[in-house]
Amino acid sequence: MAFLADALSRVKPSATIAVTQKARDLKAQGRDVISLSVGEPDFDTPDNIKEAAIAAIRRGETKYTPVPGIQPLREAICAKFKRENHLDYKPSQVIVGTGGKHVLFNAFMATINPGDEVICVAPYWVSYPEMVALCGGTPVVVQTHMKHGFKLQPEDLERAITPKTKWVILNSPSNPSGAAYTHAELKKVTDVLVRHPHVWVLPDDMYEHLVYGDFTFVTPAEIEPSLYERTLTMNGVSKAYAMTGWRIGYAAGPEKLIKAMDMIQGQQTSGACSIAQWAAVEALNGPQDFIKTSRKAFEARRDLVVSMLGQAKYLECPKPEGAFYVFPSVAGAIGKKTPQGKVIASDEDFVTELLQAEGVATVQGSAFGTGPNFRVSYATSNSVLEDACTRIQRFCASLA
Repeated sequence: MAFLADALSRVKPSATIAVTQKARDLKAQGRDVISLSVGEPDFDTPDNIKEAAIAAIRRGETKYTPVPGIQPLREAICAKFKRENHLDYKPSQVIVGTGGKHVLFNAFMATINPGDEVICVAPYWVSYPEMVALCGGTPVVVQTHMKHGFKLQPEDLERAITPKTKWVILNSPSNPSGAAYTHAELKKVTDVLVRHPHVWVLPDDMYEHLVYGDFTFVTPAEIEPSLYERTLTMNGVSKAYAMTGWRIGYAAGPEKLIKAMDMIQGQQTSGACSIAQWAAVEALNGPQDFIKTSRKAFEARRDLVVSMLGQAKYLECPKPEGAFYVFPSVAGAIGKKTPQGKVIASDEDFVTELLQAEGVATVQGSAFGTGPNFRVSYATSNSVLEDACTRIQRFCASLA
């Protein structure tokens, strides 16, 4: 009898975590490595949020919390949705989890039956299809294309929906492409969803505040109120407030779904860390100046990376609207050889040889369901990015 669960055969390890670990290992061996594989801001958590956490410790806020989150945090989340997204929720419609991943997993666990399909828009965050598969569902991948800015086209969504479709996951701005939907683009998508009342909508809005220029962020239930009763809007404090390690994600949706997720979480992890929750209250209710400052820095970095990678031989690098990633095409490099005679047959070969030759760690696009591309995270300093992009240019120029 096999000891491990059959479900494990349906999933793959996280490619982003694997590449990051490989970069760490090379650094430990003394190699000069620049890691552009990590999906987290390089900024420190703002001081007012840290102080709120320290104050919570001193007040003795160190006991178990209610499973769906402390009342002040759920109220702060409701206020955030009203203030920023024009959505009305009650605290009973909100759940707090140990990061956005936890919230998504519990939503799938609470709703997916064997045979249910979940539409994942490629390029997708690596964990979406794996979570769906672990929960017994079938991920249905719908491809997007660079010519459309890596955005879902309504006709492609229409074709992908079947009687078995349970969820559509919409991630804007996107990890890994940085693509974000305008009001008009998202309206075309929600128009399709309105015609299919059995399909639920799961917007992953984790990068909401990282949009550039005069771009205005919108979320599906805000555009199409008729979707409100079948939408679970997920967000968190990780990216906007540089709080990745605090592990606080949250979602709001219909009470019956939140209750089901609450029941699963109650048997799984119970409430999220009490101190991190009080820190998140301050993040949402306190001064928001940090977001403007970090957004400005990220926008300058985006422009630097797009410019430098756009000058690299064989690469094509579109300019994304948000997040802190670019997703260049390496189609021009396929079939070329390194100075050592290695043929670049795939985007995985490209990132492997780039790491070996120049010590720059990136993630192959095929890990996100779309290739030949690679993801570059520009959540690091301008000087590091200039060095890394120079190395990438040098590597591309060496291919023959």
